[in-house]
Amino acid sequence: MSQGWMVRAGEGGRLFDLFESRSCVAVGWNALGDLQRYGSIAKLRQAYIEHHGNAKPGRTGNAVAMIHKFCDVIQQGDTIITYSPELREYLVGTDQGQYEFLSTDNQVEDYAQIRRVKWEGKVSRDVLTQSTRNSLGSTLALFSLSDPIINEMRAALEGKQPVLAQEPEEVEADLVQLSEHIRAQSHELIKDRILQLTPEDMEHFFAAILRAMGYRTKVSPRGPDRGVDVEASPDGLGLTKPHIKVEIKHRNGSIGSTVLRSFITVVRSGQNGIFVSTGGFTREARYEADRAPNPITLVDLDDLANLAVENYPSFDTEGRALLPLMQMYWPAD
Repeated sequence: MSQGWMVRAGEGGRLFDLFESRSCVAVGWNALGDLQRYGSIAKLRQAYIEHHGNAKPGRTGNAVAMIHKFCDVIQQGDTIITYSPELREYLVGTDQGQYEFLSTDNQVEDYAQIRRVKWEGKVSRDVLTQSTRNSLGSTLALFSLSDPIINEMRAALEGKQPVLAQEPEEVEADLVQLSEHIRAQSHELIKDRILQLTPEDMEHFFAAILRAMGYRTKVSPRGPDRGVDVEASPDGLGLTKPHIKVEIKHRNGSIGSTVLRSFITVVRSGQNGIFVSTGGFTREARYEADRAPNPITLVDLDDLANLAVENYPSFDTEGRALLPLMQMYWPAD
C-alpha cells in the first residue's frame, strides 16, 4: 500500500523551484556518501556519528531515522509533496523508485541525496482544510503523511472541493487543544533542561530570575552557607526591603518539614524566605511554610519553569546562558 511523504525544500523552501525543474526531492548529509552502501540502520548511525558527531543523541536519532526513510522506506508509487512558503503552494507528485547520490558537479544546489519524482501539479494551501494545514506544519525535513491528507491533496489536484471532516467549531477546538498541547510540552522540556543544571548552576540560575525581577543578588561562596544560598534585595546590601534569603535543594526527593523548619529559623523578622526544591515538598513542609512567623515562599520545579518563562525577556547574559530559550509566536485568535 502506497504511503505519503513531505520532503522540505530546504530552509524557507529555497529549493522548491529546483525540485520542480529537476523532477526530484533532495536532502543533505552529503558526507555520508551513497546511502545504499550501509545496508542497516546500525551501520548508518555509526557513519553518521563519525561524520557529524553525537553531541545531542536525540538529534542524532531523528536525523538517522529521516535518512533511513529517505533511502529505504519511501517506495515507488508513494505520494511526495514539498512546499513553498513564499508561494503558499504544495508540489504534489509520485515517487519513481529511484534513489541517487549525485556527484559534486550535479547536485541540487548543495544537496547530493535525491529521489526521482514525477510531479503532477500544485495545490494552494488556501484550499486545504484547517486540520490538514495543521498536520503539515511540522518543521522536520521529512515526515510521513496520513491517508486523509493524501486523499485531500489528490482531490485538490483534480479541482475538487475538500470534504470538511469537521465543523468549524470542531476545528477551532482542535486548534485550542493543539495550542495547549504545545504549551504543556514546552513546559515539560524547560523543566527537563532545568534539571540538567548542576547544584551550583541552580543557585546562579535562581539568582538570575531574581535579577530579572528587579533585585540585586549575592550568591553564597561554595562551602558552609548557614542555610542561605542566595540573598537578594533592591539595593543588593539588604538595607532596603524586601530582604530575601533563599535556600536551594536541587535533588531528587521532596523536602520535608524538618528541613524546612531549619530554614525558617534563619529568616528573621522583617525578612522574606524562599525555599527552592526541584524535588518538590511534602504536605507537612507546606504546612510549616504557611504557619511560619515570617513570609516563606516555596518554589518547586513547575514554579521555576513558570518564573523563567515569565521573566525571560529581562534575563541577563548569565541567565540566558544557563537556560537558553527561544520565543515562539502563536495566533491570538
